[in-house]
Amino acid sequence: MAVVSDKTLDWVDKHLPLLLLGIAAFRIGFLLVNGLDLIGDESYYWDWSRQLDWCYYSKPPMVAWLNALSTAVFGAVTWAVRLPTVLLGTLFLWLFYVTAKAFHGRHAAALALLLILATPINVLANFLMTIDPPLYCFWMMTLYFLRRAIFEQQPQAWLWAGCASAAALLSKQVALALPILLLIFLASDGERRHLLRKQFLLYLLPIVLVAGILLYWNAQHGWVMFDHSKQHFGNHQAFDLRKHVADAGDFLLYQLLLLSPILWLLLVIDAVLSLLNYKSLNSEQRFLWLMGPLAVLAVLILSLLQKAQGNWPMAFYFSGLMLLAGKAVAGRWQRGLRYALWLGYALVTITYLLPILIQASGLQNSAFDPTKRFKHSQALAVEINFERMLSLPNLDDSFIVALGHRYLASQLAFYLPDHPKVYRYEESGQIKSQYEVWNGPLEFVGKNAVIVANGQDVPGPLQDAFEHFRFLAQVANPDKPKSPYNLYLGENLKYWPDPVNRQAPQIHAAADN
Repeated sequence: MAVVSDKTLDWVDKHLPLLLLGIAAFRIGFLLVNGLDLIGDESYYWDWSRQLDWCYYSKPPMVAWLNALSTAVFGAVTWAVRLPTVLLGTLFLWLFYVTAKAFHGRHAAALALLLILATPINVLANFLMTIDPPLYCFWMMTLYFLRRAIFEQQPQAWLWAGCASAAALLSKQVALALPILLLIFLASDGERRHLLRKQFLLYLLPIVLVAGILLYWNAQHGWVMFDHSKQHFGNHQAFDLRKHVADAGDFLLYQLLLLSPILWLLLVIDAVLSLLNYKSLNSEQRFLWLMGPLAVLAVLILSLLQKAQGNWPMAFYFSGLMLLAGKAVAGRWQRGLRYALWLGYALVTITYLLPILIQASGLQNSAFDPTKRFKHSQALAVEINFERMLSLPNLDDSFIVALGHRYLASQLAFYLPDHPKVYRYEESGQIKSQYEVWNGPLEFVGKNAVIVANGQDVPGPLQDAFEHFRFLAQVANPDKPKSPYNLYLGENLKYWPDPVNRQAPQIHAAADN
């Protein structure tokens, strides 16, 4: 039983440009009509784009650079923030297809394309403007050029592969796995070990340059990205078996939902079988396995030892899908992949229709509504802006301070009509977001501010920083009705109390003047 007919695979190969353009057009249309607000990470990264830099608190700068480019052209609107995902995703699909075709031929490439399109993660990666869409695109670009460099002996492809990996590293730290996995492949392949002498060093050159830039920035900013990243590894709290099992279960659920259950199971089984029969694989199969499925197995083991984020192994599945498609064309896994395609496309359809299905079922804003995090940000900004306009005669000569999670600060910055600069006050003295890396509102000394607090009291040092401080209004929280937002008016900022830097507040004001 073939997974799909040869006629269908021939059509995909012959009409690839038309197919990719059609997919891109559909996805752009979805961006324009879905009505879903930016989630916290999206608005947070957009706020980064207003202060371009070489690195940021938790991630490298690529997502901010792309945001800055898109919104400079189309304006700071929701669909413009998300537009790069579709453009990057379309390039990703083309690179994925031509790379799979170079490895296993046109039928395997067409099947691999149909498989990747049957994964819900491919929907989300062409919709949510986070760090993952650029990572996936440049990761696949790396595999494309490495294929040409290693198996087609194209010398210039080594440098292009290095540039692609460097761009991936500018997107997310996990891209450091690329040179490590490549090193393992070259060192374990006797016929190609000689490539470590010159070609591999040429590949490393752009990566080392980018790594140096990121290291220099971090050295200038207290190594904040490294401090943030290390929080994801190890168990920092007392061992709790119930929570440990729950975290592992959540990770597994993410894999099943993002890849689709049958396809994920086949990928993992094939990865294990390839490990057990590694000597029987040819060089191209070993390359694909080492550049993906090996790391998938490593992250699965890690998820049993500590909490792992559901999106960590996503880029590792790409070469696994190519490997699986090549084996399917050769006669393996065909029945399973046929069922995987049907289930995958059903899940993809549900993903696109989810806002409509939630509305029709009456589950909106309930515990069963996964779209809740895409709602209410704009509505909240409208309510806060109304109170703000009543209290501040000159909005351009005032500022906003948000207490609580960084998402509140970034979503107000994006959805308030004038896109004001929003500051966050972190009472703990710890750097917990990019807002603590940036300077406080020193240029607003002598000006007024609206302070937005979600349930918590305003810290005394922040109140004392203003000549007058008073309660302004209470605004309903559309996401949590029992936890409204309290708005306060701070008049005539005297200084900015900075618990992060632990310096005298008057010095901050003087330094700015």
